[in-house]
Amino acid sequence: MKIINPYEHSITIDEELCVGCVICTLACPAKAIRVKDEKAKLIKSGLCIDCGECLRVCPQNAVKAMTSRESEMQGFTVLAALPSPVLYSQFGEMYSPNDILLALKKIGFDYVYDVAVSVEEVFIALNEYLNRKKNVRPLISNFCPAVARLIIKNYPDLIEHIVQIEVPRELSARAIRKKIAEEQNLEFDDIGVFHITPCAAKMISITNPVGSERSNLDGAIAIRDIYLSLINALKEDGDDEILQRSSGVGISWAKGSASKLGLPNRRTLSINGIKDVVKVLDDVESGKLRDIDYIECSICPGGCVGGPLVIQNKHIAARRVETLIEQYGSKSRLNTEQILKRFEMDFLLTKNLWEAQAPDPLDTDLSRALEMMNKIEEILEILPGKQCGACGAPTCHSLAEDIVKGEAKLNDCVFIRNKELENALKRNN
Repeated sequence: MKIINPYEHSITIDEELCVGCVICTLACPAKAIRVKDEKAKLIKSGLCIDCGECLRVCPQNAVKAMTSRESEMQGFTVLAALPSPVLYSQFGEMYSPNDILLALKKIGFDYVYDVAVSVEEVFIALNEYLNRKKNVRPLISNFCPAVARLIIKNYPDLIEHIVQIEVPRELSARAIRKKIAEEQNLEFDDIGVFHITPCAAKMISITNPVGSERSNLDGAIAIRDIYLSLINALKEDGDDEILQRSSGVGISWAKGSASKLGLPNRRTLSINGIKDVVKVLDDVESGKLRDIDYIECSICPGGCVGGPLVIQNKHIAARRVETLIEQYGSKSRLNTEQILKRFEMDFLLTKNLWEAQAPDPLDTDLSRALEMMNKIEEILEILPGKQCGACGAPTCHSLAEDIVKGEAKLNDCVFIRNKELENALKRNN
């Protein structure tokens, strides 16, 4: 399997388009972005969780998703597409999920795999996993890469709560790669497997996976980048091949509520949006919610249908998902015994080794770090506490920390600078 360019993060900032408006700086939940020289920069790279909030809010489209380019799909003997169930929600009711999967073949993919089936497999395995891991509650989903990164960076005590079952996209990639290799007598490296994704976080989970050496995928293609090609392909005459095997259970994953149907007899919560996810993780860390079996978390508002790389409005997309659930049923049609047998063979279990990634300390010398902490408090007494972001940092505390690290100056604060100018004018008069 080929490993494509290992991007450090899922976004990049086009400085030619950036006007330094600080909207991304204020939106970033990790406080990783600063505006320097009137341009936004990912200064605190180690804090970034690849949530895509900056991508979502930038009014200038200066924040770009680091998804696979066409050139990265070259050189493979066979190409396989693994579309997120979100893709089914992006088109009108005249197109079925099977029509959309067939359209992917029309635009150049040799194989297409219905990832929603793997969602259903995961929930069958997850129910058994909950039976066996009764001493940890609540368990937390590992579906969203940004949530996983948020936990290992900001909530290390909750790492044991993360579910250790392979995510659907990786499970699908492993299955389709094995199938193609056997059918066509190919080496794994000859097979290009690409995820069709609603968010850039999936790309970084492929190029820089957390807790594992490598992904089963070769890259990720944004839904919005492939949408027009699919629209044109859908207008062409199709064939009778059946590619879609999922029920409404797997499709429901698109709006971040698959646990409702996938774990009908469990006490579950579905939490969408970064602010609500943080609140719930705070509650879990403080010992609350122990009566909940499983929490399904998505950084994007509305679930994955609210991802920054989609075309359709998230509310319309969510309604389309509901229609598909009604059409394809709210119970999985998969053979539970077969899935559990694969679970016993560890095929459904992830090999990830989750480790805490603490932020860089103020200083490696403890006494020096304490001095810097005291200095931060002194600077905060001087700063106005308006949290306006005009200095280029998201909060006054962030600016104070930057100052003690030598990365900013006190008069970067516009209120301090204005006061200095006023005092200078008074002295001159």
